Amino acid sequence: MAVKTNNIVEPPQLKDQKKHLKAAALRAYAAPKKQSLENQRIAQLLPMVPKIAQRVVTYLKPPLSFEDIVSAGTLGLIKAAKDYDPSHNAEFKTYAYIRIKGAILDELRGSSSLPAGLNKQIQKAFNMSRKIIEQTGTPPSDNELAEKLGITIDKLYETLENARAQHFVSIDSLGDNIPPLGNILPADNTSTPDQLLEKTELINNLTEAVQQLPEKKRQIIILYYQQHLTMKQIAKVFNITEPRVSQLHASALFNLSLKLKQFKDAR
Repeated sequence: MAVKTNNIVEPPQLKDQKKHLKAAALRAYAAPKKQSLENQRIAQLLPMVPKIAQRVVTYLKPPLSFEDIVSAGTLGLIKAAKDYDPSHNAEFKTYAYIRIKGAILDELRGSSSLPAGLNKQIQKAFNMSRKIIEQTGTPPSDNELAEKLGITIDKLYETLENARAQHFVSIDSLGDNIPPLGNILPADNTSTPDQLLEKTELINNLTEAVQQLPEKKRQIIILYYQQHLTMKQIAKVFNITEPRVSQLHASALFNLSLKLKQFKDAR
């Protein structure tokens, strides 16, 4: 005798509920693994935060402290770990560096350590310098540039130092093998021959530009970036004040950026 079987059809609502539960279960399973990976990334790069923060310590003004910008940078790292997407073909270290730097700059701006209209001020100085170079063939001295801009030499140094604080990875990144100023670049192992050639050309141009700096500025750049002396140590070498070293350092970086722009325009 044949036994009849009834095919039970699940209502659509039950199917949808099962799909929802399955998806929730998968998310619950994946969450600890994702969190563990985030924690590993944070722990790996946490020592990088105070190193980045150290680069702007000379530009801090009360009530902002070194601990404040380290805290801001740490939050930037945590957010980077949560938001990182490997499919974008960028190394986490590169992405995290940019987020840490951005968080520190936001903290500086929020505390009014960086004045409004800074970009406009530095662009005005940049344009005036290029105009003087076109007329004389040589870059202006700091005193000459200040006079042409109609400001005091102290105001010029203040502007250059603030610009240095705002763009504190522009030169440092060449030593850390980290891309400058904000763009997420492909991982290092994806560099093409053209990219490697461009990097080599940049380093050669930078070397030439450093050699053309006035003697004291050139020595400060070498001591700071090659010998890794602090501003305080360099001040002792030259028997000048630490603020004076900071002024000359900022002026040297401005001169280098101006020279590199000339090299780029001459291509």
